[in-house]
Amino acid sequence: MVSQSPEGLVRGIKEEARRVGFELVGISSIADPLHEESFADWLRLGYAGEMAYLTRTEEARRHPGSWLPWARSVVSVAMNYYTPFPRETAPPGTTRGWISRYAWGDDYHTLLERRLDSLLAWIRGEVGETVQGRAYVDTGPVLEREFSGRAGIGWIGKNTHLISPKRGSWFFLGELFLGLELPPDRSIRDRCGSCDLCLKACPTNAFVGPYRLDARRCISYLTIELKGSIPVEMRPLMGDHVFGCDICQEVCPYNAKVTPSEEPAFQPRDGLYAPELIPLLSLTEEGFRRRFKGSAIKRPKRRGFLRNVAVALGNLGAVEAVPALVRALLDPDPLVRGHAAWALGRIGIDKARAALAEAIQRETDPEAKAEMEQALGREEAEGIMESRLSVFGP
Repeated sequence: MVSQSPEGLVRGIKEEARRVGFELVGISSIADPLHEESFADWLRLGYAGEMAYLTRTEEARRHPGSWLPWARSVVSVAMNYYTPFPRETAPPGTTRGWISRYAWGDDYHTLLERRLDSLLAWIRGEVGETVQGRAYVDTGPVLEREFSGRAGIGWIGKNTHLISPKRGSWFFLGELFLGLELPPDRSIRDRCGSCDLCLKACPTNAFVGPYRLDARRCISYLTIELKGSIPVEMRPLMGDHVFGCDICQEVCPYNAKVTPSEEPAFQPRDGLYAPELIPLLSLTEEGFRRRFKGSAIKRPKRRGFLRNVAVALGNLGAVEAVPALVRALLDPDPLVRGHAAWALGRIGIDKARAALAEAIQRETDPEAKAEMEQALGREEAEGIMESRLSVFGP
């Protein structure tokens, strides 16, 4: 154990954090987040959608000292995950989709937690094993961007992402709560200025204003957090996105010349950059788990991911996707069957409509059946039912 000044310890913490792979690091106090009232208002307005865990943990997020009474300081870190593969607009009739950059590689939670634990071990080696500490990476009731902003890593932009003036916003964030009084860093002023490119670029108009996102309209929420049916009116606006979005970051001027990540774990796995969508519809539960083992794509589970794939194929309008979508009408999960029906209705060729007509007659799930009837059209669906009644009787 080495005795040193608080300032010297902070310098050492930052050097060690960079040594283990964090590009940015800053220190803040454990005080309540500056925007905790704004967060509470955001919840009250319903902008969190079905993310009930945010409401359940509201008080803990607003008042971290209430559940971490021993904590005195927070070490916030950021790790670059940007990989320089461009988004290419898919020509009509193609069947490639888009997965958010952060999910191209290995799941970041384990990697960042392991490195934060390593940083904690170093700190204990410097000041004593009895120092209390706990690391969080999207795993606890922590307003991460608030602490990172207060620690001088960046500011929260109009697109609600944390933005570094020199390194942009393609970062994973993590926090190490410590039972040590450390001198805090100064925060960075907001540098968005009059720019509103991110607000205008959002294809679903998810921003109700600068710095305010209605998650219920956000493609990332719709494709990852929403567990049930995607609202019909939102589906055409989602384009080819099957997991996350990235658009509001891609248009940000601070991301124009960012340095690519050198972390091997964040490089794209095979088939995750602009993936071919048709083969994904045939994934079984076991196949899904095997293909996305150690990947963030596991979060919406197979049913949610295949739901997204079906919507993207419907938006792409690719006729060659019809056979796979027809097979998806027999999927064991009604959520997948319903969204496959929507996609077939959107493509609208005779083969698709014939498959829908047949599927309606065997479907037993009310929601999936309603999707099929709507996809086929009310009059045609009613004609099928009348024909069936005339044969089998009431």
